[in-house]
Amino acid sequence: MGILFAALVGAIIWNLVTWYFGLPSSSSHALFGGMVGAALAGGTEVIWGGVLDKIVIPMFVSPVVGLVAGYLVMCAIMWIFRKANPHKAKRGFRIAQTVSAAGMALGHGLQDAQKTMGIVVMALVIADVQEAGDDIPVWVKIACAVMLSLGTYAGGWRIMRTLGRKIIELDPPQGFAAETTGASIMFGSAFLFHAPISTTHVITSAIMGVGATKRVNAVRWGVAKNIILGWFITMPAAAVVAALSYYVVKLCFG
Repeated sequence: MGILFAALVGAIIWNLVTWYFGLPSSSSHALFGGMVGAALAGGTEVIWGGVLDKIVIPMFVSPVVGLVAGYLVMCAIMWIFRKANPHKAKRGFRIAQTVSAAGMALGHGLQDAQKTMGIVVMALVIADVQEAGDDIPVWVKIACAVMLSLGTYAGGWRIMRTLGRKIIELDPPQGFAAETTGASIMFGSAFLFHAPISTTHVITSAIMGVGATKRVNAVRWGVAKNIILGWFITMPAAAVVAALSYYVVKLCFG
C-alpha cells in the first residue's frame, strides 16, 4: 500500500506542476511513471514487457495516428463542404461539435476513468477487501466518474486555453474534426486493442494535424515543441517524484 500511495503522490505532483504551467501533459503516463518509480524504489518487480507493449509503444504510435488522421479528416470535411456557404457551415459545425465533444468525453471516460478504477481496485485487493477477479464495485465506478467530471469542470481552463488557442485558433469545423478524430482513436484503442493511450496525446496531435491543413505555419510549433517535450519527460519525472515519495513514506512509517 505504501508503494501504491507513493505512485499516486508522484503522479499527482507532476499533474499539478504541468497544470500550473498550462501544459497538456498526460496524466495517464504520469500515473504509469509513478507506479514504475515507486515499484523500483520499493523493490517490487516491474513487468517491463507489459510496460513496453501497453504503454511505451502506444505512447509513440497514438500521437502519429492522431496527427495523420486529424489532417485527413479535416481535408475530407473541406472537400465535402467546398461549395457550402461558409457562415451556414460554421453554424452547423458549431451544433455538431456538441456531438463530437460528447464523443470525446465518452472516449476520455473509456480511457482515463478505467485507469483510475484500476488503481482503486488495486488498493482494495491489497487491503484484502476483495479478490483480484471480483467485479468492480458500483461505488468505485460512480466515484471515479464524479471525480473526473469535477476535475474537468474545476481545473482544466489553463490547459483548455493551450489546446484551443495557443496551438492554433480553432474554428467550429476544425474543432469538430479534431474531436471526432480523437474520439474515434480512443474508442478503437479501448475496444479493439485494449491499450491505455493518452487522451492528451491524441487530441493534441489531432489539433496539430487539423491546423496543418490551413497552412503548416498556422500551427504554433514552438508551443507544440514544449508540449511534446513535456510528453517525453512526464514518465521519468513522475517516476523520480514517486521514488522520493516512497522513501519519505518508508522513513515516516517504516
